[in-house]
Parts: sequence; structure tokens; C-alpha cells
Amino acid sequence: QVQLVETGGGLVQPGGSLRLSCVASGNIRRVYTMAWWRQAAGRKRELVANVTDLQVTNYADSAKGRFTISRDWDKHALYLEMSSLKPEDTAVYYCNAFVGHYTNYVNTYWGRGTQVTVSS
Repeated sequence: QVQLVETGGGLVQPGGSLRLSCVASGNIRRVYTMAWWRQAAGRKRELVANVTDLQVTNYADSAKGRFTISRDWDKHALYLEMSSLKPEDTAVYYCNAFVGHYTNYVNTYWGRGTQVTVSS
């Protein structure tokens, strides 16, 4: 079993910045791709950005140039630095990880989410 815990959400003014963190713990042999998803009220969950175990990154068009995804291998942690935030960035942000276990199987895990609200 693996747990993902997101932190760093909150209320931010338009144009402001925020840094989200996610830490994975539990039965982890290797963490492969990690990703940030978000879901705004009344909308489908969408991919914001991800990063593989080979440090290849991918960003949604809406995040390019404003968001930066990174990870800390020792801490099994994932980060999302957000700047120039817009009201349309308001959503619950979820951490996702594709994990290989010591028992030689893989699974995808989700965090509970952290609320980001961009409003004046």
C-alpha cells in the first residue's frame, strides 16, 4: 500500500504564486511517473503536468510557462511551482504516482487532493 499526501494549497490572489508538495510513502521499490492533476468544480479531472523517472516532463498547454514540476528522489516527493495564477487555475489539485513495489508489481495511486483557489 502507498499513500500520497498533498500540501500547499490555499487562497491566492490572481498573479500570485503557490508551491504544492506531494510525498509518497509505503511499500515503494521505485516511483515511475508522477503527475499533478486538477479538477475544477463541475468539470472533468485534467492532467496539469507529469514527470517520469527519467526526468522527462510534460505540461498541459494552460500550464506551460507558468508551472514547473519537479521531484525529489530521496523523499519520494513531487512538487508543482505555480506562478502568474489565474482564476481558472482554481481547482482541487491531486498528486498521482505510478509505483513499483518490492513484491514486484505496479499500481497507480492518488492523493486526497489540495484546494487551490485563485480569487481577489
